[in-house]
Amino acid sequence: MAPLRIRVYGDPVLRRVAEDVTDIDGAMADLCQEMFTAMYEAPGIGLAAPQVGVSQRFFVYDFGDGPGVLVNPEITESDGEWTYNEGCLSVPELSWEIVRPRSIHLKAYDLDGNEVTLEAEDLEARLFQHELDHLEGKILLDYLDEDQRREAKRILRERAMSGPSRPPATGDGLSLP
Repeated sequence: MAPLRIRVYGDPVLRRVAEDVTDIDGAMADLCQEMFTAMYEAPGIGLAAPQVGVSQRFFVYDFGDGPGVLVNPEITESDGEWTYNEGCLSVPELSWEIVRPRSIHLKAYDLDGNEVTLEAEDLEARLFQHELDHLEGKILLDYLDEDQRREAKRILRERAMSGPSRPPATGDGLSLP
């Protein structure tokens, strides 16, 4: 099977609000394993289903206590404020100082259909908020001021016109120059 392709800025799936997951099954578990592979090869610490062309509300991540999957996640509380230089696999090689809540309380389901609640702070909280943004059809460019957004779009247009800056991952786990 071909490795999953991470969708980049300009792909319409990244702007859609993802649908709730109504059935957690073996096919979804298999897709999550493929998403982990794509995420690690990118490399990243989180990957939302829309980033691989699936408009459903779940994401995979690997941070803190190890890998996990959150299905139909929602933030129930947030507190504080934290600015951090944030990037995105769907907007490769660019990053910006983004302000987000420092801590969150999140409710979701795991792949067994069990409800889970998580308290997250700092980078882990940012990771969850970032992936939730993808489920809402938001990307990092939405957090930028007008001048930053214009410059980012200019860079992304130039890249799109000149082709990829590096060969796509081959799926063998090796990074290519």
